[in-house]
Amino acid sequence: MELYEAIKERRSIRRYKETAVPSDVLDRIIEAAQWAPSWAHSQCVEVVVIDDPAKKLALQATLPETNPAYKAMVGAPLVVAFCAKLNRAGFKKGEPATPRGNGWALFDTGLSMQNFMLAAHSEGLATVCVGLFDSEKAGAALGAPEGVEVVALTPLGYPNQEPNLPPRKDKAEFARKNSY
Repeated sequence: MELYEAIKERRSIRRYKETAVPSDVLDRIIEAAQWAPSWAHSQCVEVVVIDDPAKKLALQATLPETNPAYKAMVGAPLVVAFCAKLNRAGFKKGEPATPRGNGWALFDTGLSMQNFMLAAHSEGLATVCVGLFDSEKAGAALGAPEGVEVVALTPLGYPNQEPNLPPRKDKAEFARKNSY
């Protein structure tokens, strides 16, 4: 799949088939996440792949039941947690190097997750970025060490729905030149 096609066609999917994700495909998708850029090459992002039904239930419990991805957390064959080692991206010698501090860890995690989601789409798999959850409880459910935050979650599997193509703003509504 061509890059621009993947960018335009990838959609948030919340219903999945039970079909397992082949390990070689999963490895390629994780490698795509690994190659994302990071602040000062800090490589603060780590992923946890969850296939254990009890762990998926524990992660589901960190979402409000009104979250549209609530059922997908246990319905997909896999859930992937994107985590960030704090105080690395945006830091130098243990001190914030920019006013954004750990905001860079969140940014780097987003870059990695975008690579992951686009690679998954190119492999015929589906994802949805889940951000509305209790990060502390998710970290506890996964046994995350101190200094590591669960930033985002995504179910991963073969789609069991046809996505809608929502309209996008016209470029003139968000792209400017030389000034705001």
